[in-house]
Amino acid sequence: MIDLALISYIVVMSITPGPNNLMLATSGVNFGLRRTMPHLIGISLGCGVLCLCITLSFSVILNNISSIRLPLAIFGCTYLLWLSWKIWLAGSPEGKAHAHPMSLVGAMLFQWVNPKAWLMLVNAAILFSSREMDITMSALLLSAAFTVVGFPCVYVWALMGDKLRETLQIGWRLRVFNGVMAGSLALTAFWLLWDEWRTFQTLV
Repeated sequence: MIDLALISYIVVMSITPGPNNLMLATSGVNFGLRRTMPHLIGISLGCGVLCLCITLSFSVILNNISSIRLPLAIFGCTYLLWLSWKIWLAGSPEGKAHAHPMSLVGAMLFQWVNPKAWLMLVNAAILFSSREMDITMSALLLSAAFTVVGFPCVYVWALMGDKLRETLQIGWRLRVFNGVMAGSLALTAFWLLWDEWRTFQTLV
């Protein structure tokens, strides 16, 4: 079940830009790699737990996905816009003084409202759940694969932010970086919400 196709899928979906990776790069710049580690671990564990729950509840989710997608997207995108505002504020010296990295539990819980995580994990449950083994074992293996393979993929973004940290410690550079990342996260939220709205319109 855990083959090259699954590993490739996890790598591509985990390493490409999305809300998690934008926030990790920003956290790496603002707080460094060591203080970003709980955020990193929380993402990997959160994806693993969500994958386990989705795979085990697959039939229920498939029957109700059309009714929960839009509310989930609205809630998740609103949270992304709030996070983008917090990142924007962190660009100022007074804002940075009160800022702190996301906690492990916070990063885990964020996966439940992260539209990209839901898309990635529902697709994985459809494509890679094994029909030859017990559903619980299949869900556990998928969950472990996302936790283990996904971690180094998101780690790259936090490391990239950490490497840029010294360069961006000059006030105006940090403000520009945080402004770009906040804008990118806000645009991601609006794009995800627009895409979900168009999908919803085709279903009604």
